[in-house]
Amino acid sequence: LGAKNRDILLQFLIESMTLSIIGGTGGILFAAAVSLIIPYFIEFLPTQLALWSIILAFVFSAAVGIFFGVYPARKASLYDPITALRYE
Repeated sequence: LGAKNRDILLQFLIESMTLSIIGGTGGILFAAAVSLIIPYFIEFLPTQLALWSIILAFVFSAAVGIFFGVYPARKASLYDPITALRYE
């Protein structure tokens, strides 16, 4: 109550971006750990974690967060707060 539509939209987008960046960072850390472990089990398969792949993964996770966060954020910003609180 009292928040503008723009504020609600921004809040949902920031939440979506934050969650996707946390997930992307977790994925990057997992990939780095796996790329260090693989050579111990499969000797003929060398692994290399390039900086460009880390940046690409980070940008991709942020883009996914924005892309899939816009629709729910837009819908939430247009929703009547009184109606939303009535059903909680």
